[in-house]
Amino acid sequence: MRVLLINTSEKTGGAAVAANRLLETLNNNGVKAKLLVADKVTDSIVVVQAPHPWLRRWNFLWERWCLFWHLHFNRKNLFEIDMANAGIDITNTPEFKEADVIHLAWVNQGLLSLGVIRKIIASGKPVVWTMHDIWPATGICHVTLGCKAYRSTCQSCKFLPKHHSPFDLSTRIFNRKKKLYSGSGIHFVTCSKWLGDQARQSALLSGLHVDTIPNPIDTHVFYPKDKREARERVNLPVDKRVILFVSQRVTMERKGIAYFIEAIDRMVGQHPEMQQNTVVAILGGHAEEVVDQLRLPAFPLGYVSDERQITDIYSAADVFVIPSLDENLPNTIMESMACGVPSVGFKVGGIPEMIDHQKNGYVAKYKDSADLAAGIHWVLNEADPDTLRQNALTKVRTCYSQRAVAMHYVEVYNQALAFKNYNI
Repeated sequence: MRVLLINTSEKTGGAAVAANRLLETLNNNGVKAKLLVADKVTDSIVVVQAPHPWLRRWNFLWERWCLFWHLHFNRKNLFEIDMANAGIDITNTPEFKEADVIHLAWVNQGLLSLGVIRKIIASGKPVVWTMHDIWPATGICHVTLGCKAYRSTCQSCKFLPKHHSPFDLSTRIFNRKKKLYSGSGIHFVTCSKWLGDQARQSALLSGLHVDTIPNPIDTHVFYPKDKREARERVNLPVDKRVILFVSQRVTMERKGIAYFIEAIDRMVGQHPEMQQNTVVAILGGHAEEVVDQLRLPAFPLGYVSDERQITDIYSAADVFVIPSLDENLPNTIMESMACGVPSVGFKVGGIPEMIDHQKNGYVAKYKDSADLAAGIHWVLNEADPDTLRQNALTKVRTCYSQRAVAMHYVEVYNQALAFKNYNI
């Protein structure tokens, strides 16, 4: 079986990480897979460049301009929505033509337009679409933040300015997607049970297949390392406790840095001795912008792409904190646990599926910085670190192994092929 995975970026973002891991997983388990991307940065022979890569940038800029206009020239929600009005036709590439199954991942920001997706469906090839956020099931939104409009018609989108026409942008794109999906036989996959439940409530996906398959992780890459040696390699204090925060862009509001800062403030207020024995490590872009807001010594590590260095950073930590306000199935929790490090996060999205409360980490009440602080304190001062470590490693081994994920995807591919053959 030949599978063509399609994702906008080869390396940037959580979906790119997941797509690469799935690519490796499939090839290690008998499936001939390739990954087509707009932004190719390595010389991997199984990763191919989409045609006219310069066009993706122009598509991206054109779409942002159109969205900027619809937002009445307000940048606030500019990157929370996509309309997929411009894309690159990949149906004439050799990789597309030789593939038995087309597997879409995160294809926004100028790679695939709705028109190109229509051509992919019209080719007659079975399509599997892994949802890394809710966008395929809504009009234009990547996150819903409690909005339920996508369950009907996506009218009055919360990200668009008030007093928008009832037939606003979101509703128009919603209706285009509805026509696109009708009779398509697309098999949708969500990485978390939470997102699967959300997707099944969408009026767009009614009558279509929606499965849940977690992302895989390679435990030969992410594994526990000696903590002292790891800290020396990444220049963190060897004699302090380390609290780790990770985000591609640290200042992104929905990643919860404000709640993290408040939780640290609360802990230091209650336990001032922490200023002497505990530090914070911040991995991600713009990390230096939040250092002065923390009441603990902080080490901005910047953006890191090398997986060996990332593994060192996780292994150097005593606890990983993920105060995100909206998440699917975060790769970061999986990576942290594979390195034997417990996680603390809010009860939202797929996070409670990954963190077993007070077994391999702590699940805090949503948007409750006091409970987030309590969770961090519990991990650092009350729980047994060896038990947390072993429970984290067991969770990864039993739930996110490459073979289990590959076999589940092969089953979905076969179902998609059978559907297409039956409807020829």
